[in-house]
Amino acid sequence: MTTTLLINPVKRRKVHQDIASQLEVLITSGTLREGDSLPAERTLMAQFAVGRPAVREAMLALERGGLLRLSSGERATVSRPTTATVLEGLSASVRVAMATDDGMRNFQAARGLFEVALARNAAKHASAEQVEALRNALQRNKKAIGNAQEFEKTDVIFHYEIARIAGNPLFVGMHAALIGWLTEQRTVSLRGVNVDRSAYRFHKTIFEAIEARDPDRAERAIEQHLNAVTAMFWKIKLAETGARRG
Repeated sequence: MTTTLLINPVKRRKVHQDIASQLEVLITSGTLREGDSLPAERTLMAQFAVGRPAVREAMLALERGGLLRLSSGERATVSRPTTATVLEGLSASVRVAMATDDGMRNFQAARGLFEVALARNAAKHASAEQVEALRNALQRNKKAIGNAQEFEKTDVIFHYEIARIAGNPLFVGMHAALIGWLTEQRTVSLRGVNVDRSAYRFHKTIFEAIEARDPDRAERAIEQHLNAVTAMFWKIKLAETGARRG
């Protein structure tokens, strides 16, 4: 059986894409370095022999990619892509991947492995100041019990403090992305009865293991915590799906 695909005829590459590609080469080759200013818009228009809209579209595309920083009334400045910028570009693909149950489980498993590593690292290397920051996050989490919105926020902060202990902006960016992508899991699982109290107890156990410099105990505690969150998520999802079908 032949499937008819809805495909549009191939068109010429747009002018702004060509401009963006040439500027990108200048940046990635080191001809333009971080902090350098691009020529004025009028100069770029003359050099590329194009109108202002094409130049502006090209610069906006490079800004979305993290290669340029744009400010009103000032020349565009070359910047370095951050972890957040890179991961943000994956968001559309992630939403598609997580649209299925298998996709969601894959991301839950990825978070589990990642956070276990972060917890082990924290137990091994956390400074006294970092342990104190984690303690403060735990206290805020405890005070938020009974307030779903506030508890969710302090839950994120607690896990964020563990990620920060690694002192690596890549890990912090990756953690923030995973937390953002798994927002549904956190929101749904917290709808369970007394889940906030249970989550706090897990957080307390994780903190105590990190404070005691016990990486094995920290690993077990965070594994148990995330397994409980995942189990609650699927329990509630299954119940809600069954209710809708009924």
